[in-house]
Amino acid sequence: MPLPGKEAQLLMAPPTRSEYLKNLPDNYKIKKSSILILFYPCNNSVKTVLIRRAKYNGIHSGQISFPGGQFEKPDNNLTETALRETKEEIGIDISKINIIGNISELFIPPSLFLVLPVLGYTKKIPHFVADKKEVDEIFQINLSDLLDKNKICEKQVINSENIKINVPCFFIEDSIIWGATAMVISELIQVIRDVIDN
Repeated sequence: MPLPGKEAQLLMAPPTRSEYLKNLPDNYKIKKSSILILFYPCNNSVKTVLIRRAKYNGIHSGQISFPGGQFEKPDNNLTETALRETKEEIGIDISKINIIGNISELFIPPSLFLVLPVLGYTKKIPHFVADKKEVDEIFQINLSDLLDKNKICEKQVINSENIKINVPCFFIEDSIIWGATAMVISELIQVIRDVIDN
């Protein structure tokens, strides 16, 4: 089936996104990257894993995201990038991951990343080991929480320019999931609902 794409992503876009897109420099260069959306069984449910990035002097400091990062020359493709970065950040055995495919790319204007979300699953709960230099916290989230419309709300956050803004988000286990991660999840849940309905 066709992917919902931008229409689904924009449902969770922060209000500052359009302004960022308007103010992009003429000679900007896109940075190819990918993330891994990993599913696995746990206590008769399906979970996925997100991380809180360590604080550093950068745009995505301290934010909640899926594991992943920038394409590097040793990577043959963006799926390899997602797997490599996942192993580096949360230490799981990537040989146990079965790749399903991917959903739509998403451009992140503040950091100029073009992100490909790669979907995969394991048959058992992975063993997680966080890289403390890159990851402050690992979140194991029920897929049912992402599909729960009651988890969607608006919250105030501080963006990369240290400005308070109200954003659409997923509020799960007292954590605010917003920005690019929320936009990716927005398309993901639409894909899942489309599959269920068909």
